[in-house]
Amino acid sequence: MESYNSFQVAQHQVREAARLLHLDQATIELLSWPQREFRCTLQVRMDDGRIDNYHAYRIQYNYARGPAKGGIRFHPDETVDTIRALASWMTWKTAVLDLPLGGAKGGVCCDPKSMSLRELENLSRAYIRAIAPMIGVDRDVPAPDVYTNPQTMAWMMDEYETIVQRHHPGVLTDKPQQIGGTEGRRDATARGGVITVREACMLLGADPTKGFAIQGFGNAGQRAALLHREMLGGGKLVAVSDSRGAIFRAEGMDPEELVMHKLKTGSVLGFPGVKVIPHEALLELDVEVLYPAALENAITADNAPNIKARIICELANGPTTPEADIILNRKGIHVIPDILASAGGVTVSYFEMVQDNYSWFWEEELVHARLDSKLTRAYRAVQEAVREKKVHPRLGAMVVGVARVAEAAKLRGWV
Repeated sequence: MESYNSFQVAQHQVREAARLLHLDQATIELLSWPQREFRCTLQVRMDDGRIDNYHAYRIQYNYARGPAKGGIRFHPDETVDTIRALASWMTWKTAVLDLPLGGAKGGVCCDPKSMSLRELENLSRAYIRAIAPMIGVDRDVPAPDVYTNPQTMAWMMDEYETIVQRHHPGVLTDKPQQIGGTEGRRDATARGGVITVREACMLLGADPTKGFAIQGFGNAGQRAALLHREMLGGGKLVAVSDSRGAIFRAEGMDPEELVMHKLKTGSVLGFPGVKVIPHEALLELDVEVLYPAALENAITADNAPNIKARIICELANGPTTPEADIILNRKGIHVIPDILASAGGVTVSYFEMVQDNYSWFWEEELVHARLDSKLTRAYRAVQEAVREKKVHPRLGAMVVGVARVAEAAKLRGWV
């Protein structure tokens, strides 16, 4: 079984793209490492009165194209290299979408499932107190990620405004709409992914109304299940999985009923009329579209030879290893890489920053239309790079992103 350090994977991807772009060594080194890293230990008061300590990070990978942008994760297995990798991918993601932003990521090593709301609020505020000097609308704009949400952002924004003593809603995105959030943010990641699937189906002549499967039935996975049918004129959801198990029904499942079941019970298990299957079996089903929407390194050299999906839309970060990429490409499977497929979230987060700056908020239809335009142009730019460089789609996307960041760094005189 392969074991990957996510940051080494990210560095490998950068260097592969740099080779194709014939970048000089100084530029390659600049783009292979974070520009700024911050580590700290947070002291948080718990409900029983004791003080617990939590290790926390904020990594600003690159800000040549604009303020750093990226989520904050609360997870017990957080590591500095995972955050470095995610910050790297955010850098290329914003560049592929041609947003005037850089890339960042943050995290706190904790078990949020064991913490009360009050404890999570105390942790959120402690984190912002620690990183406040590093963030701001012109420096670094965080957002939610794993086990954080709009409520977390509301606490963090309030703490930041308390520190700076002025109204500053744009310092964090994906906030509740009542305090500066935007229409269209809840389903933006999944919507962006489905837009790229639509483009891929048109390019390949694939049929989106055939079977599709979703690995990881969290927020993005649930919304992808609903939007696939709504936006692509149908589709048969044959399999889904979450951390507790995977289920299959050849005749298809009703996405709305399945989402309601998940919200009520906390798991996809127990949904009526389905067969429980092994987690790994879901990835190897004969479907038209597969959405990996869980964690890193789900598709490896071990299972890639058995994958039968025609299109893979990566809503998760880093779900495919480098060796698996090569195998899938040789098999003729069309991979829509994470830095393109899951870029809908950061795109609408950018829209939120713009709206906060002007205090002028758009209707949901306008958000959707502008998201569609951005993702469609980005998908076509990546396909152009794939054709020109004769590479697989992930490397094509990296070529687009790395080229844009390298150009900005050169214009600034950094290299």
